[in-house]
Amino acid sequence: MPLIRTLIIFTIVAVVALGAGLTSAQNNSRTKDAARHSGDAAESFADIMNVKDSAIPKELLDKAEAIAVFPSVVKAAFLIGGRGGQGVISRRVKGGWSAPAFFNINGGSFGPQIGAQKTDYVFLIMNEDGINGLLKDKFELGGEAGVSAGPVGRDAAASTNLRLGAGILSYSRSKGAYIGAALKGAYISPDNDLNEAIYGKNATDVLTGKPMSFSEMPVAVRIFPRTLVRYSIR
Repeated sequence: MPLIRTLIIFTIVAVVALGAGLTSAQNNSRTKDAARHSGDAAESFADIMNVKDSAIPKELLDKAEAIAVFPSVVKAAFLIGGRGGQGVISRRVKGGWSAPAFFNINGGSFGPQIGAQKTDYVFLIMNEDGINGLLKDKFELGGEAGVSAGPVGRDAAASTNLRLGAGILSYSRSKGAYIGAALKGAYISPDNDLNEAIYGKNATDVLTGKPMSFSEMPVAVRIFPRTLVRYSIR
């Protein structure tokens, strides 16, 4: 009996240790995912703002209530195309930007297309309706909320006022400079598996709940709100 009891105890300890090891490895993997998405999004956003002739107008950026960035979205096509990728969304808070919530983007397109390419997308969410729409399980760009191609560059002020009625302004870059781009047929949905792993909260709680201070944010995600503050704060 003592031997059996010892074996049972040893087995339990081994299982607990294995489980802890697996959990730690999974957490590390999720943290790396969060860091990669936040870092890639920050880099893409800085790219658009650092090119004077194709930057988002400052006066327009300062009116945005939230910013979404989906870097390196893959669009593959052979007669019927589709796109997919991951990104982050931060909401404006007093004195800065919220911790980034993690989202997926996907959708299809039809037409005589052959090939594949990666595209960076930046979305300015201009009002509460746009934010609330994004927090649904599946939000169609160009569906319930108006999506317009965003103006760029120093001379865009005249066209800016014409687009302020849109809930979302979109920008994209496949090669070279960013351009304003209307995007329809794509769906954005929260990646709540990753949100829960990083924050213990879903996307709605991250973006609409009590904001985390910068020091409370996980170190892995801080680069995105820090980058946004460089270009817009109110």
